[in-house]
Amino acid sequence: MTHEVVNQVPPLTGHDVADEAVLLDGLAREGAGWAEAEVRELGRLAGTERAQEWGRLANENPPVLRTHDRYGHRIDEVEFHPAWHELMSVAVTHGLHGSPWADSRDGAHVARAAKFYAWRVDAGHGCPISMTYAAVPALRQSPELAARYEPLLARPEYDFGLRAPLTKKALLAGMSMTEKQGGSDVRANTTQATAQQDGTYRLTGHKWFTSAPMCDVFLTLAQAPGGLTCFLVPRVLPDGTLNRLRLMRLKDKLGNRSNASSEVEYEDAAAWRVGDEGRGVRTIIEMVNMTRLDCVIGAASGMRHGVTTAAHHAAHRKAFGKYLIDQPLMRNVLTDLAIESEAATITMLRLAGATDRSVRGDASETAFKRLGLAVSKYWICKRWPAHAAEALECLGGNGYVEESGMPRLFRESPLNSIWEGSGNVAALDLLRATLREPQTLEAFFEEVALSQGADKRLDAAIKDVKESFTDTATIEFRARRVAELLALVLQASLLVRHGHPAVADAFCATRLAGDWGGAFGTLPPGSDVAPIIDRATPKVG
Repeated sequence: MTHEVVNQVPPLTGHDVADEAVLLDGLAREGAGWAEAEVRELGRLAGTERAQEWGRLANENPPVLRTHDRYGHRIDEVEFHPAWHELMSVAVTHGLHGSPWADSRDGAHVARAAKFYAWRVDAGHGCPISMTYAAVPALRQSPELAARYEPLLARPEYDFGLRAPLTKKALLAGMSMTEKQGGSDVRANTTQATAQQDGTYRLTGHKWFTSAPMCDVFLTLAQAPGGLTCFLVPRVLPDGTLNRLRLMRLKDKLGNRSNASSEVEYEDAAAWRVGDEGRGVRTIIEMVNMTRLDCVIGAASGMRHGVTTAAHHAAHRKAFGKYLIDQPLMRNVLTDLAIESEAATITMLRLAGATDRSVRGDASETAFKRLGLAVSKYWICKRWPAHAAEALECLGGNGYVEESGMPRLFRESPLNSIWEGSGNVAALDLLRATLREPQTLEAFFEEVALSQGADKRLDAAIKDVKESFTDTATIEFRARRVAELLALVLQASLLVRHGHPAVADAFCATRLAGDWGGAFGTLPPGSDVAPIIDRATPKVG
């Protein structure tokens, strides 16, 4: 009798992760309604106990570096748990990597974003998937290389193993820019590139952070005679021999533990130039922007994971004679978490739609995406850690226990704000964009103006953020505040136009008008919480 288990919450399995109004409505609105069946298929798989077990096992059995074989030969291989390969296979076969680039249908990039969002059983394997997706537009700077490699980067087959790239069924791509003396200041890179008579280059240098080192090819930056240049570096050369990429160690990271992140030394490694010499940053910036989009998608997905887990727990856990979900203060917290989640999701879908239309030649969408992505990368990714902490707290002590999955979610949450430019980099990038490309700011305000007159609080916030650009003497010091307000008016404008009225009203009251405390769960009295909680509570069975 002392071991009878009561008042514990059943596992959150057997549901469709993609069964979410804001996701499915946005999918249709952004031109990819045709993909709903595919998104929901992946969502149902993500909700199974089997898929969630893959995520757990891949993180509890992290990758292992093998620099040499038993005889002393250099092999530079990383061993992964079988669960990692299951996760990768699902992601690739469902087209989460480079497949949209080979899909001529309108909305292909939106469909891919929705799938990436729904497949949330493990964040770590999303890194090589994201980099493969992002590598294609950069590679197109060299049409000859793109013609050879792009079809393999887009093919929905998972073909793991170190072999000559063009002999494989399909490929994965990585990115290697960060150096220990430079960090985000990639122009300080010291890796040297020496031109060869056959048109190739040889690279020598040390890369401080190279994720997913078992990818087949990498885009990397090095100093060529003409300046900082982008290169394609294969792990295996065309003749089948290993390229001279030496894996020095794997990083012991806070989270993202299923994914191998490494330090790499190039010892006269063979490389092929992508784009012109001296234009390395401009060449690789499209890859960076695409991975920034995935940072936003990942943060939005993580928020949704957190709030649905919290709502599921509250719906089944009793305290003081009532289910937690019926307790007024818990309803305040859950509603607030759901509002933040829906704002992030509706924004990531708009950015995915802009990406899709930009790829197809829409100049106005390209301009909007440039600024919208920078501010959303800054704000949504920065909101995730606080959101994850509050969602964990909803489970109390159970949430602090590893088996709940919430510690893994919490450890993952800071990464997206760091990856591809931390908060300061993203905030300063938006200022750089407005100065060099003023049409980006015009396009942004044209977007938010579509909501004009729908909510006085939003109209006032748009006026305020426009005025924030007038004081140019202090704008760099204020860059984070500017980025935050731009992100908030974008989120509010999308919610007012397309979101649930209760969500839009509460968002404007709290995030814009300031009727809010300093923590989640401080919504004002009178907030319409019931429909918001209902939208956040997963439907199991």
